[in-house]
Amino acid sequence: MAINFHAERNRFTYARRHADVSWTAMIEKLVDVRGKHAVDIGCGGGIYSRAFANLGAASVTGIDFSAEMLAGARAQTAGYPQITYQNGDAQVTGLADASCDLILKRALTHHIKAEELTATFAEALRILRPGGTLLIQNRTPEDCLMPGNENHLRGYFFELYPRLIEREIKRRHSSETMLSCLQAAGFTGLEVHEMWETRKVYSDLEDLAADLLTRTGRSILHELSDPELQELVAHIQEQMFKRGIQEVLEQDRWTIWKAVKAAD
Repeated sequence: MAINFHAERNRFTYARRHADVSWTAMIEKLVDVRGKHAVDIGCGGGIYSRAFANLGAASVTGIDFSAEMLAGARAQTAGYPQITYQNGDAQVTGLADASCDLILKRALTHHIKAEELTATFAEALRILRPGGTLLIQNRTPEDCLMPGNENHLRGYFFELYPRLIEREIKRRHSSETMLSCLQAAGFTGLEVHEMWETRKVYSDLEDLAADLLTRTGRSILHELSDPELQELVAHIQEQMFKRGIQEVLEQDRWTIWKAVKAAD
């Protein structure tokens, strides 16, 4: 029962968190956002569109294929006049040639088939100005399948339900595939960076359980039935109890690919 991004009940699933300082610190190392026109493709609820505005972007355009996601994003970004949203997707953004300086594709490429990656990157190249930067943030299979612990909770998902491993591996692209498709699309200056992004700090195990049970911001949890999800939450709580942990700092392991459009 994969998540339905077009359902009204999921409008705020990817809207109510805030980008952590671990993310903003990494972005500031990779690119200067100040004064730039940034585009957030697959923006969901606008979490990272807001983050770009807070980092000093002159303007931000959030693009998503779901009207419900965009409705949630607009509701959460009232007071940000520099942010606009429009319907579109990674292959057809609806933006003009050479119209932006920076593009983010965060947690997007696992929704795109391998044979379509080059076309989506070519669309990014088209709308970037010469010298502009594309940042892609996603998980490789290796990122996802790291062992579970008090920080990397996702590891417990696959430990308890091994069937999710095949599901996850099928939808995740290797770093080699990403780099090959970026190069085929015409990008230069390719770089690969690894990061741990803090997702959330839970004051106690009940707070953690409540977040997991809502499946908020974790599409893989929509693969589980309600009883399975309850079993998973109980398992994670037991692991935390064994370790004597009450306050939980959850982190996600990510890979970031940086690519540049050659200057004229």
